[in-house]
Amino acid sequence: MISNDAQLERHHKIRGLFDQYIEYYAGRHERLIDFFSKEFSGFAGGGSVLVKDREEWIAITRQDFAEVPEQIKIQLIDLSQQDLSKDIVSVTAFFHMHLSDPEVIFSREIVRLVLIFRLEEESWKIVHSSFSVPYHLVEQGEVFPLNSLQERNRILEELVEERTKELNQREAFYRLLTEDTLDVLWRTDANLVITYVSPSDERLRGFKSEEVIGHHVFSLFNEEGVAIVIKALEKRQVSEKEGNPLGFVNFEAPHVCKDGSVIWGEVFSKAVRDEAGNIIGFHGITREITKRKNMQDQIKQLAFYDTLTQLPNRRLLIDRINQASAASKRTGHHGALMFVDLDNFKPLNDVHGHHVGDLLLVEVAKRLKDCVREMDTVARFGGDEFVLLLGDLDTSFEKSVAYASSVAEKIRCRLSDIYQLKVKHNDQAERLVEHRCTASIGVYVFIDHKANPDEILKCADKAMYDAKAAGRNTIKFYQESA
Repeated sequence: MISNDAQLERHHKIRGLFDQYIEYYAGRHERLIDFFSKEFSGFAGGGSVLVKDREEWIAITRQDFAEVPEQIKIQLIDLSQQDLSKDIVSVTAFFHMHLSDPEVIFSREIVRLVLIFRLEEESWKIVHSSFSVPYHLVEQGEVFPLNSLQERNRILEELVEERTKELNQREAFYRLLTEDTLDVLWRTDANLVITYVSPSDERLRGFKSEEVIGHHVFSLFNEEGVAIVIKALEKRQVSEKEGNPLGFVNFEAPHVCKDGSVIWGEVFSKAVRDEAGNIIGFHGITREITKRKNMQDQIKQLAFYDTLTQLPNRRLLIDRINQASAASKRTGHHGALMFVDLDNFKPLNDVHGHHVGDLLLVEVAKRLKDCVREMDTVARFGGDEFVLLLGDLDTSFEKSVAYASSVAEKIRCRLSDIYQLKVKHNDQAERLVEHRCTASIGVYVFIDHKANPDEILKCADKAMYDAKAAGRNTIKFYQESA
């Protein structure tokens, strides 16, 4: 577990790195590339393709600098940090970007930047970057949509000039612009009843404006989304009571479509005030981020789960052990860690190939999950090694050992059952490969925080090697050295 002081210190460190990153980016400085991890991935401003190669991203960065070589100005609106694990931190920032070319209308729009920092050999590196601008006008070979924006500006200027005589009233001109945007513009009264919604909502969710206006804002969201909106409202209310009125409040929430489907929207909300400063309503912008949200989930999956078996990986396992240790300290209940190593896995790879070995590992993962409770953790440690974490056992050490022993025996028997693996190679017909595989199992029963995760793993690992030394296909509990 990370202490509050350590967490605060780390957040200051990440904020400093972020500020330096923005300084280098705004100054078009070549040292920006030093921030990128060797395992970098990212989205460029106008693209929807995930770039997975660091060198390709460096080329995109240099192209960015070539398109706009002069220094740019970045006006920060909001920034938040989120701990994904003890060595992964996500930073989300919203800002206006002022380019040097006055013909490019860019500073009016809100740009969103997500950077994911990871601690690598005592240095924080950026492993993912998502840079989102509210345009889908990027032409081939561009990073910024400069050509399209300049053409768009020219067309808008001609349009304004042509209709100036007809559009003297601000409301008419405002309506013309809002009807053409991809984002949804909306307004509510002080009771959160919707008084205006732009036509983009019909394109996005399928509802006509007359089906939305007059309804409470909660009608836009599903149950999860309503809870998120309530939390954002409470945040604003607390800030108001403390005498610190907020400007824009942003959050991400699932929205309900007319056909019953759900999309994710990023909401920017601002209070409308009277001359006395009292809130008389709200207005804002909603931008669809479903694809981005799904990609974030995929990135999280890659960071914390094994790609073959979909089991938690070592990083997530360590976090679960920390949680189990903290819970043990709080409740006085024991936990148990099992190290499972397959005894004769290599011959299967040697005879039939690694793709058949992968099929066996997937089947082993399924059998292991069937042997434990839903609250327990089954993780792939690497190769043919698996680790199981049993939490919240009993206050009695003897009873905890007895329960862990029964689970371990269940696993030993289940893994020794014959495996029938259906193999299909290229265009050949499907064939059946039968294989027998036993396991050596080491068990360590622990309580509260007397040992850190690495020590707990070492104890279970030592017990597993004792099981192998005892002839394999057996179970051994950790014994203190004499």
